[in-house]
Parts: sequence; C-alpha cells; structure tokens
Amino acid sequence: MNRRSFLQRSVGALPLLGWQPLLAAADDRARDRELAADVVIVGGGLGGCAAALAACRGGLRVVLTEETDWIGGQSTSQAVPPDEHPWIESFGCTRSYREYREAVRRFYREHYPLTAEARANPRLNPGNGWVSRICHEPRVSLAVLEQMLAPHVSSGRLRVLLEHEPVRAEVEGDWVRAVAVRGRETGRTVILRAPYVVDATELGDLLALTGTEHVIGAESRAETGEPHAREQAAPESQQAITWCFAIEHCPGETHTIDRPEEYGFWRGYVPEMTPPWGGPLFQWDLMDPKTLKKRPMIFDPTLKASGMNLWTYRRLIDPAQFLSGTYGSGYSLVNWPQNDYWLGPIIGGTAEEVARHLDRARQLSRSLLYWMQTEAPRPDGGTGWPGLRLCPGILGTADGLAKYPYIREARRIRAEFTVKEQHVGTEARRQATGRAEGDVSAEVFADSVGIGAYRIDLHPSTGKDNYLDLSSLPFQIPLGCLLPQRVENLLPAAKNIGTTHITNGAYRLHPVEWNIGESVGWLVVSALQRKEPPRQIRKDLKRRAEFQELLRQRGIELEWPRVRPL
Repeated sequence: MNRRSFLQRSVGALPLLGWQPLLAAADDRARDRELAADVVIVGGGLGGCAAALAACRGGLRVVLTEETDWIGGQSTSQAVPPDEHPWIESFGCTRSYREYREAVRRFYREHYPLTAEARANPRLNPGNGWVSRICHEPRVSLAVLEQMLAPHVSSGRLRVLLEHEPVRAEVEGDWVRAVAVRGRETGRTVILRAPYVVDATELGDLLALTGTEHVIGAESRAETGEPHAREQAAPESQQAITWCFAIEHCPGETHTIDRPEEYGFWRGYVPEMTPPWGGPLFQWDLMDPKTLKKRPMIFDPTLKASGMNLWTYRRLIDPAQFLSGTYGSGYSLVNWPQNDYWLGPIIGGTAEEVARHLDRARQLSRSLLYWMQTEAPRPDGGTGWPGLRLCPGILGTADGLAKYPYIREARRIRAEFTVKEQHVGTEARRQATGRAEGDVSAEVFADSVGIGAYRIDLHPSTGKDNYLDLSSLPFQIPLGCLLPQRVENLLPAAKNIGTTHITNGAYRLHPVEWNIGESVGWLVVSALQRKEPPRQIRKDLKRRAEFQELLRQRGIELEWPRVRPL
C-alpha cells in the first residue's frame, strides 16, 4: 500500500477548486484524461464491488476505481475473513452475497486438493476458524470477485482502474459533476464524469473532497440521545485500526524477524482506557468485550492444547481438510486485540500525524510477531515460537503485512435519517417499547432496502474508550441513511452511511456493506431509468414501493423473520 495515497484519504478535506483552473494548472506531461459513465464508483471494497455488480446487471456503464491493486477491501487487501451473523447459511443476506460465498467454496472444490469429506461438505469452511463459517484466503476472495465482475469487464460495461486514488472533485451547487483520480504508479490524472457518483472508499474520502456534510468520530449524547454515547462529542475518538498479517508454523526452524524499532515500547505498553484495561497489551489473557473482564486464552500452533486457541481463531487454511502433505501447519490470520492500534486517529489529522500513526500501527503488528517468536509464554511452560513465519504470498505483499489496514470506522454522511442505538440496541429498544427482551425487535423502517445483523461491536478507540459490545437486534437498512441531507447525486456505499459512532459498530461488517453497495447500485439504476433523483424515490410512496419490489426481485431481503437478539 502506498502511504502517500492513504494520507490523502485521511487528512482533512482538500480545498475545492474550479474545474477549469484545475485543468489549466495541470502539468503538460500528465495531461488529464476523461472517462464518462452512467455511474462512477470510487472505492473497490465489498460495497463498491456490489454496487458495480448491481449497476452493470441493470445495464449501466460503470467506472470502478480502487486505491490498491486488489479489489475486495476488508476481504482481500485488509485480509479479514467474513464476520457474519449466526443465520447466514440460511437467510439474512442478499442473493448475490450468497453467490459470492458459494463461489468461494466452489473455488476450493475445483482448484484445491481437498479431502473427500471436506469436498462433500456443503458448508465447507477452508480454515475452520471459529470467528467465521467461511474463513479463507484473501486471494480466493479476490479471484471470486474478479470472476463475478469479469463478464461486465469483457463486455466493456465496466472499467476498473486499480491503484487510482481520488484527489479532487468538481462540485456545482448540490451536484458532484466529476471526480479526479490519480494513478499511483503513473502520476497521471483521470477525470471521471457521470450523473451519479458513489463513495465506496474505506474512509469516506469523497465526503471530504466534495464538501458533503459529514460526521467524524463520536457524537455527544445530547446530539443523538443514545444511552451509550459520550457526554461530549469527540471527533478524534475513532475505532482502532489493525494491520493484519498471516503466519504459518514451521517446527524446528527459526524465522525470527529483526527486533522492531518500537518493540521496547510495545512490549511494556499498558493501555490507558476507560474502563481500565488491566495489564499489558502483550499477553494471552484478553479482555472480554462484553464484560470487560479477563478471559483466559491460549496460543498453540501445534493444536494440541485445549481452550480458546488464537491460532484457530481466524485460521485461513486448516491442513486437516486437504490431502496429506499439502500443508504443514496451515495459515492463521492475526487480527487480534493485541495488534489493534488506537494511539491516534487516521482521519482529520495532519499528513505528518497520520503517517506517524500508520507507521506505528505497522510497528505494533511486527512487535507482536516478534514477541510471539521470542518471549510469548507457551502452554508447555516454555517461551517463544521461533518457527512462526510470515506468509507474504497469502497477502500479496513483500513484507507479509496486509496491503491496507483493517478499517472499522469512516467519515459518515449527515443523512436524511440516522440509525441510532434506540433503533437497534436490544436494551435501548426494550426500554423504549416496554417489552421483554424476547418480545422486542428493531425499529421497522418503511423504506427498508436490506437487512443485517451483528452485535454493536466497538473496538477500543483513539479517545481512550474501551470496548463497547452491546446486544443488538437484527436490523433493517433504511433508504434514508443512504441519502445525504443536501448533495443530490453522491451516495455512500461502505461504512460512510448515516449511522452513529455506536451503530456503525453493527453496520460495518461484510454482508451489510455488500447489501448497502448492492442497494445503492440498484438505486442508481432506478434513478436513471425514471429520471428522478434518489431523494424523490424515497419521498414518493409509490416510487419507493416499486423500488423495493425491484430489490426483492433481485434477491435482496427487506425484512427479518422472527429471530433472537445477538
């Protein structure tokens, strides 16, 4: 990942420039190209891919840009296996997301030497990780997403610009007229023009570049009325990022990395949190996010120890599911509390501040690995696992760390409707309705464009807030939270929708982001076909019902059956 690219996403909004002066100032050797489409989607994560897929299936011409050289976002360049709800195998996601999941399993069946038992398992979990029902390698997600988009690329309906970052926007009143993206390697600028622009970036980049009203960090309780909101607003209080890495274990070998520059700091670091963390960051006994009490954990890549084993937590490959000799230990993805980075925000600071935090996040992950290799206590009473080895091939990088940090929170639009804790939190809903926990359900949204389910899961923040993990109710995605209050043709398709700092913790996961992007893609299709802006589709009851029927026909579930709280 190019650090300069990330900085330009993370710092405050760049000044908006008139388009003609912008062109006049362009360097002659890097003259701007122009591409026109029906919709421009900036950001190739799961939301961006789903939006592009829907728009193409609806017959639109699409340009999709991505800052890294891998589409797929949190599933690929960030390397995080899908975090999903308990009913995902039966219901609770869109048809195309289910196609994606099944294509991952099919890829393993067609290309990998699985055992007969694993091959016959309709719910194959390649890594048998216990965080997800489908832990798998980022490269397989990448292959599947490219296959899903391939017919549209081949037909010319979809143009994908990899390694391109948004740098400027042309805005006229309440309309975004164009977005300029710059090639990371070439330095050339491409101007993208379309009637509709979708911000599917990881940090809500276009909200800053276009001057779209948005929120950063934590709101105050006075603003949202949420029981668990902060007393005072704190824009600098943003969820931790994590620079993930993949490892294997080679018994009898030594693969210890050079001691990281900041190892001494991280080895002795005791987090300052409210409520208190209670001990050093580097230890196996972790804090339970729900109780904020210590929870015994172990780490044992030999798989002989019992209990909550971090080695299998986000394991990507379980060698027992493949023919003998295919793999040694298998591969495990390290995305744990010990390498969550919260010492400073990556949105809103200066370029120098953001660069320092990104470097320190990488230092933290490498320091964790070094501690695991040299000093970490083993179940047998020894210390260190020198046979742990980074796996750069799994993540497509030279150093073995993911291409991009795992992002949990972005800028969020000030939306026509904002989803709050009172709408989806189990206890907040119970108090608001006076119903028992077993009888309470999330707020019913008449403008639903999808559904999702996940606990309100906030990791420690840069504002020194400890975990916030609350029971939540299977929820709907209201169309109103996808519409900016003012700007007419810019739509969010990732973590930048109309949620709060708190409810973002439930709406930020893989299947929900996919649903958001897919619904936004179909919303653009409907808006162009009807020659009506999305705001009018929501406002007109007949138009809204027609749009919702289109979503149902396309396999997007809009309501939940009766299920239990999470």
